[in-house]
Amino acid sequence: MTYTAPNAFTTRPTLQGTFGMTASTHWLATACAQAVLEQGGNAFDAAVAGAFVLHVVEPHLNGPGGDLTGVFVTASEPDAPRVLMGQGPAPQAATIEHYRSEGLDLVPGSGVLAAAVPGAVDAWLVLLRDHGTWELPEVLGFALGYARDGHPILGRVVATIAAVSTLFAEHWPTSAAQWMPDGHLPEAGSLVTNAAWARSLERLLAVGAESAAATREGRIDAVRREWREGFVARAIVDFARTPHRHSSGTDHAGVMTLADLAGFEASIEEATTVIFRGHTIAKTGAWGQGPALLQTLMILDGFSDAELDPSTALGAHTILEAQKLAIADREAYYGDADVPLEYLLSAEYAAIRRALITEQASWELRPGVVPGHTPYLPILRTAYTTEALAKQGAAASAAVGEPTVAAPIRAAHAEAEAETLSTGELRGDTCHIDVVDRWGNMISATPSGGWLQSSPTIPELGFCLGSRLQMTWLEPGAPSVLAGGKRPRTTLTPTLVLKDGQAVTALGSPGGDQQDQWQLLYLLRTIVGGYTPQQAIDAPAFHSTSFAGSFWPRTWEPGGAVVEDRLGEPVIAELEQRGHRITRAGDWALGRISAVTRDPQSGLLQAAANPRGAQGYAAGR
Repeated sequence: MTYTAPNAFTTRPTLQGTFGMTASTHWLATACAQAVLEQGGNAFDAAVAGAFVLHVVEPHLNGPGGDLTGVFVTASEPDAPRVLMGQGPAPQAATIEHYRSEGLDLVPGSGVLAAAVPGAVDAWLVLLRDHGTWELPEVLGFALGYARDGHPILGRVVATIAAVSTLFAEHWPTSAAQWMPDGHLPEAGSLVTNAAWARSLERLLAVGAESAAATREGRIDAVRREWREGFVARAIVDFARTPHRHSSGTDHAGVMTLADLAGFEASIEEATTVIFRGHTIAKTGAWGQGPALLQTLMILDGFSDAELDPSTALGAHTILEAQKLAIADREAYYGDADVPLEYLLSAEYAAIRRALITEQASWELRPGVVPGHTPYLPILRTAYTTEALAKQGAAASAAVGEPTVAAPIRAAHAEAEAETLSTGELRGDTCHIDVVDRWGNMISATPSGGWLQSSPTIPELGFCLGSRLQMTWLEPGAPSVLAGGKRPRTTLTPTLVLKDGQAVTALGSPGGDQQDQWQLLYLLRTIVGGYTPQQAIDAPAFHSTSFAGSFWPRTWEPGGAVVEDRLGEPVIAELEQRGHRITRAGDWALGRISAVTRDPQSGLLQAAANPRGAQGYAAGR
């Protein structure tokens, strides 16, 4: 083996069995999904049950008003990866002209002007309808119980509420009522409920039970219609009409309409794939960032195994440089648009891009040249300076959301962020769940958005809208431009791996722009380096920040790289010598990966989960 040998010690074992495996970012979701498998449900029944639990127990990371993407295979078609598309579009009235008229030069990072049409709930229901076996009340029973009767609140949820408590108290009173009853923060570990969401779930289930549909599928569709056209849609539109504080420091009303909500339906699409070292890697289309991982793999496929070891300075440097090139193309070409993906994923183009990697770190954003296409060059800011940012204060800044590791505090926005952000500090995030069953059904899904700090709580419903539109630009010509009816270019990017026509791994991670960067390390360490799943997850991680961030205020750090200190002093020192601007994040700070695997020949199943933060767990037998 040409790789650095992984440490024999891991934080926990890679689980092994033959019945079923689940891994997620919260132990309660993992346990509930596994319980579904134990009661005869398949991987899709289990994933939906676990996902609705994640809405309740990780409300600072996702919610019913958010979105999701998933990649899956069915036991009947093991060689046909599919994408579960739960990314809602921008409302029709979400136009550049309107946002500019509101005095904005970026889509805000919080507040309902940042909200796409909610897609997560409809997507989960489509998956359950088409590929599950259980009735909806049984699947949602776990989440309903936790919302109605209570669950122990995470310390991280309390910390998030504390960070935005001033914003809630001064500007978002409905959020204060839900998360700070009587003006007090909950205590970590105390039982908290979400009575409004519990009532909403009960009302939705009642619609299914009372429908005239004679089939399970028909009852699920009745609930989907109620979500898109009934009391949920009406409450969303009515509430969003009232102006409220956004991350811009200014107040705005929403633009979402009943027609926007009724017009969106989740779908199932073909996956985008490449072959790397004999493995097929399946991702979303270029309306998400997933193909950037595929581009990175195509670039790296031309290097020797020894040059792809993330535990060495040469390997880390090579990986970081390849990621910069692929993400530069993401910025230049990706979106809900005509993306030249066939060329971007070609071996010919990968060779051209590979030749740009030298011994020194690049500090430039270098998109490639695609025949017949003009690359979009985003505005590159190392700091975001507006009068509004200075006015908004630290609390509103913390409400933005997903990026897992904050960039170093710099320049004009230092004072606004210093109280809530520091180098390597956890901000917002996302969730993830993977499930494989004994029949060979397998799914990797990343639900996100609609976290409690993204916009004010809708009191009738018990949840808030998401903020995915912050990933769009207000500049005409951008492939990810804000436009009514277009999906924002999401960062949600689960992964499925196939070998010899059979799915062998489902994996994913929260982390915004870092999701695919961390997953790349897992893929290299398992496919090339021979690591076990838990060894790959536990190994030191790193990622680049040398591109325009997908999240408000969309700044970048030229040549920036964030590393776990466990990468080692000699490796870190050499990366600095090669020109990387290193930010040290601590020993256990980067990566939120979970994974499940299946050996089609033996039927052996495995699962592993992230130990960082002591929150993600795997289960199985």
